[in-house]
Amino acid sequence: MKMKLKKGICLLLACVMVLSFAACGNNSSNESKPAATSGSADDLSNTLVYAGESESTINPLLNSHDELPDLIFSGLMKYDGNGKPVYDLAESSTYDDATYTYTFKLRKGIKWHDGTDFSADDVLYTYNVLTKDETLSSSITSNYEDIVSMTAPDQNTVVIKLSQYDAAMMDYFTVGILPKHLTEGQDINTMAFNQTPVGTGRYKFVKWDTAGGMIVLERNEDYYDKVPNIERVIYKTVSNESTKATMLQSGEADLAWLNSKYADSFRKNDSYKNIDFKTADYRGISMDFGTEFWQNNGDSIGVLNDAIDKEAIVKSVLDGHGVAAYSPIQLNRFGGNKSADIYSHDLQKFAEEMAKLGWVKGSDGIYERNGEKFHFTVQVRDYEEERVDIANLCASQLKAAGVDMEVKLVTKFDWDAGYNGFLSGYAAQFDPDMFYKNYVTGASDNTMQYSNTRVDELLTNGRHTKEENKRKEIYQEFETVYAEQPGVVLVAFLDGCYVSVKGLNGLDTTRVLGHHAVGVMWNIENWTLNK
Repeated sequence: MKMKLKKGICLLLACVMVLSFAACGNNSSNESKPAATSGSADDLSNTLVYAGESESTINPLLNSHDELPDLIFSGLMKYDGNGKPVYDLAESSTYDDATYTYTFKLRKGIKWHDGTDFSADDVLYTYNVLTKDETLSSSITSNYEDIVSMTAPDQNTVVIKLSQYDAAMMDYFTVGILPKHLTEGQDINTMAFNQTPVGTGRYKFVKWDTAGGMIVLERNEDYYDKVPNIERVIYKTVSNESTKATMLQSGEADLAWLNSKYADSFRKNDSYKNIDFKTADYRGISMDFGTEFWQNNGDSIGVLNDAIDKEAIVKSVLDGHGVAAYSPIQLNRFGGNKSADIYSHDLQKFAEEMAKLGWVKGSDGIYERNGEKFHFTVQVRDYEEERVDIANLCASQLKAAGVDMEVKLVTKFDWDAGYNGFLSGYAAQFDPDMFYKNYVTGASDNTMQYSNTRVDELLTNGRHTKEENKRKEIYQEFETVYAEQPGVVLVAFLDGCYVSVKGLNGLDTTRVLGHHAVGVMWNIENWTLNK
């Protein structure tokens, strides 16, 4: 089976390299580009095989937390190693504080991967989709609700006017720009482009082999900045966590994000490297307020924290590669207010708080109130072993305390099945405003229908406050208010445990990574691979 997979990759790469050599014949004059290689088609020595995750779309407007859009597309801005927005497609900008207006000057001479000229029209088109297309099914539209108008005085200038000051706007200008000439007039949610993307970024899309479970990219020899050293990236679409570890062990992958236990199994093997990143990625039990149980019992979510031994979960499930969680932004530079850490693992306190809330244990040891058992269901994807372990341990601890959390294993999340929640993961690795879309009432990624008037006020004020110290005060107050009435029982923040082959160099752990440890390839143009 392994030999068949390798032969399949070789045949595919033979086609890729023929196309690549034909397209790159006139690029020798660019001094920033690495020298072309002349290896045979079955030479994988400069091809990075990455054991990634299952994918359905490669569109930065629809897929906002994945490596692939950042490799293929570019934004007006991009994030540097410190998580700060810096210029990308834009070469400069000005901001008029009186009118809340950004004016971007675009780099000249940039081309889409199909050879078409990039221009201001593409930028206007993309932001019009984000702000005006009511059919767009995207989790990020709340990030752009302050934009009121966009114009292009010429093909190298874009003017974007806001309704008010937005502290996180430069962060959101990092979203990948779509090519107007290839996507205009189509349904952005379902167009074929989502599986055959064309961008301006460091790597070009070549092929999506759904049967073989891989997406093939080749480096963009016409990239306007530093051209990557690594020629090709084969992104394997893998769901099962154990499969990723097996692929590394068998030589079928060069890099993978693994759960902590699998990552630890490589730590004493000199043929591999363990590269540990800090992340802002939390795991928690997210409650669905669209279900009747939490509409009736939402006042009893916070107290569940007292019944869960989070430190034990970090130690056992995460092998110590993480920290106990009390706030969704506790690892953010604006967060970490210890006054929000109001819960401890204290079963006596838990029992006292439950009594105050009117819960009484029934004959079976499960709490009851108003004729209703404290029983709720939480869905967990069965292939995410670490999440399953976290959910099961939480369920065991809650059951011992008198709460029946039933873990439902699913192949994919089913939002219409009536489950009362799910084992969630989210991150605000950059500006804390990233959680505006998750927690503000009616916002674009508030899928659990959480609503708290004071949280709405604080997150709105945080977005529209300029002075950083004041913003920090606002977000730390948000932490305390949210802790008192949470929508998520936060359990732990995870470290980003990556494992690579010994010959992969250049990964930079400076940057705090996001959900699913996304962002590892932020500096891939500087990586080298020898295998």
